[in-house]
Amino acid sequence: MMLEKNFTPAADGFHMPGEYEPHDGCIIVWPQRPGSWSFGAVAACEAFTAVIKAIAASEKVYVICGAKHFAVAQEYLAGVANVELLAMETDDSWARDIGPTFVVRDGAQGRELRGVNWRFNAWGGEVDGLYPDYEQDDAFAEKFAEHYGAALYDAVPFVLEGGSIHCDGDGTALVTEACLLSAGRNPDLSKEQIEQKLKTYLGVEKVLWIPRGIYNDETNEHVDNVCAFIRPGEVVLAWTDNEADPQYALSKASLDALEQLTDAKGRKIIVHKLPVPAVPVCITEDEVAGFDFVEGEDMREAGERLAASYVNFYFSNDSVVVPAFGGENAASDALAAEILAKLCPERKVVQIPARAILTGGGNIHCITQQIPKGVCL
Repeated sequence: MMLEKNFTPAADGFHMPGEYEPHDGCIIVWPQRPGSWSFGAVAACEAFTAVIKAIAASEKVYVICGAKHFAVAQEYLAGVANVELLAMETDDSWARDIGPTFVVRDGAQGRELRGVNWRFNAWGGEVDGLYPDYEQDDAFAEKFAEHYGAALYDAVPFVLEGGSIHCDGDGTALVTEACLLSAGRNPDLSKEQIEQKLKTYLGVEKVLWIPRGIYNDETNEHVDNVCAFIRPGEVVLAWTDNEADPQYALSKASLDALEQLTDAKGRKIIVHKLPVPAVPVCITEDEVAGFDFVEGEDMREAGERLAASYVNFYFSNDSVVVPAFGGENAASDALAAEILAKLCPERKVVQIPARAILTGGGNIHCITQQIPKGVCL
């Protein structure tokens, strides 16, 4: 049920919880778009299946799939417990950006749950959107909320993707200026007006703005690829010590900003550096040959640097599910796992070979959307 426009999460006492708080489940959309998933999405299906299995070990996974690929998804997921396969049509597979953002309120019945519906325009619409046919993606949040039984706040026409926000569950949101102030999203709104929208629909008291994200990130540098809360007052930040790497200047600018900021409760932000892969991950000619792009869709080019980052992980109820890139970055993979294990001792670190997801344009956090524990109202 879509709530009337005069209802908002902040006014009703709802807020977006931290991603490390308990989940009821996770949404994942099966890979099928030929312009995102090369060679019939075979490698992507294998990577998605590995992510689904890792998450399903501790929470239910709702796997969304269109009719054309439903039987394929059934075959991959046969025998995997704690998975519900749902027939819904989408344009692509970025659940983080097209799914509802869930908000909660502690009430008489326990923790109460609702969703937020944003406008989705494929990361920039006519300005710099990545594909022209995004109507089904834009409609997905309402369809899933109806299936799940969650009432939905309507933030439309405000444009936002789930990957462009990170919340600590304690009054603070984290975003990048590069993304939220981009010309293809909400050009008629000032920075202050955008910040007020976030406070209204995320139920936060303070928004922390960092300048930049990951180099060459085609989402206009989503925050979820560069910086993430691991608990209130603490973040991991994608980092490199190589001053010749374009990422160094971007991460340094964000570090400088974070060191000057306090959160909604007045805490200085503790920043833990999480190095990016030591060797830049670039797409190959063979990989590019496997895509089938439609007119108006953003096309990949051989040698293009991909926005590889270990910050793009998912907190499941018992694990941190982290991308691995393998090959010449095996040592970087191991270092990322070691750092996250020390920072999150209450969770297992599960690494998934994720190059096939990265070549699609994102990674594990991008293809997942958590559903917090709560009773639907």
